[in-house]
Amino acid sequence: MVLHVRGVLLPEDETRDLWLVGDRVSTEPVPGAETIVDGGFILPGLVDAHCHIGMTPDGAPVTSLAEAKGLAAIDRDAGVLAIRDAGSPYPYPQLDGDPDVPRLARAGRHVAPVKRYLRDIGVEVPAGEVAATVTAQAAAGNGWVKLVGDWIDRDVGDLAPAWDPDTLAGAVTAAHAAGVRMTTHTFAEEAVATLVRAGIDCVEHGTGLSTDLIDELARRGTALVPTMLNVATFGEIADRAEARFPTYAGHMRALADRFPSVVRAAVEAGVPVYVGTDAGGGIAHGLAAEEMLRLHTQAGMAPADVLRAGSWGAREWLGFPGLAHGGLADLVAYDTDPRTDLRVVRAPRRIVLRGRVLH
Repeated sequence: MVLHVRGVLLPEDETRDLWLVGDRVSTEPVPGAETIVDGGFILPGLVDAHCHIGMTPDGAPVTSLAEAKGLAAIDRDAGVLAIRDAGSPYPYPQLDGDPDVPRLARAGRHVAPVKRYLRDIGVEVPAGEVAATVTAQAAAGNGWVKLVGDWIDRDVGDLAPAWDPDTLAGAVTAAHAAGVRMTTHTFAEEAVATLVRAGIDCVEHGTGLSTDLIDELARRGTALVPTMLNVATFGEIADRAEARFPTYAGHMRALADRFPSVVRAAVEAGVPVYVGTDAGGGIAHGLAAEEMLRLHTQAGMAPADVLRAGSWGAREWLGFPGLAHGGLADLVAYDTDPRTDLRVVRAPRRIVLRGRVLH
């Protein structure tokens, strides 16, 4: 069945007619099409660029393909029609083309330091095995690999790089040699500096970014996925750690306190910023709209910039064409203009994934 939609298309800001022919968009009229949207505002499907459908909300590995698919459905039903899974302990390549699942850009398992990361989540390796493990995990994903850049070092009592600078930089080189993009988990200041200067493609969280590093991100076009929802949990993490690791606790609080200004500076510098919730990393699924609102209210991003970060811009970055002729038939429709009131993104009137209306 061919579907027809009419409304103000964003970001073009023009009233347009589109026909959805299977999984593709056509700008040429198709007789007999069923009109499913007539009026309002139409966006390419939303994106969660830091999501883990291979992990339950409390951070444990899922145990079945059905469980991973069910978590993806929560995001899908909130209007998220493309997901970048930033590391999964559970392999699920069978879902790449599943018609009920959002478009997937996947990393393999996290490449992590030995006994210094979340149990059962990453492939934990010493420095000498990092490059080879990056290559293996690049093959396990479909275009991305995830590196744990830093984590708490209990011997130090604070955040510390996962490995030495040469190993971190070598991991980036290995990813690019394997033909994939690399992203990294970083909270603190040291590892992110090494990785950005080594040419990493994306920074997750990035709470330790300095002004000069933000300028370097902008110069290189390196992306930042701030995960404001995740950073909002730093206070609770610090409270739990206070008794044993007071230096770490204080560091986490300080990073969280300054983070809105870090993201604001990144936006002002022209760094590509994208919406990511860290769902599965201690965050529930289906909260992309809440992440978008935090980027606006806490980091000062203009609504149009937030929409780009969570829709057409993020889709382009991940390689999922938008609502142009021949593009992918993924869209969300709203009764009112989300640029005027961003809260509208919480409740799409229509969600269409792969040319199929979701009810």
